[in-house]
Amino acid sequence: MSASPAFQTALGLAVKARRQQLGITQEGLANDTELHQRWISNVETGKRNPSYASLRRLAAGLDLTASQLIAAAEQIEQDAAQANKPAVAVVRR
Repeated sequence: MSASPAFQTALGLAVKARRQQLGITQEGLANDTELHQRWISNVETGKRNPSYASLRRLAAGLDLTASQLIAAAEQIEQDAAQANKPAVAVVRR
């Protein structure tokens, strides 16, 4: 089963918020995770749905577990659904 567009968007927002919280660029995250900068950009904009292996690498580069990253994305998605408005990101560790 593929992720819903809303979850992909929420995941992207969670990744971007955490990356910015840590003060690292997409290029820096790409270097740390051995993922391509363009791929990270596509995840952040909801255009890519990462595999579990890639999600784990991405989360590790953000100093999170995959579970923490998914939970942050789910919270963003739920908050947006409850408010019936576009999602905004707040990632807590």
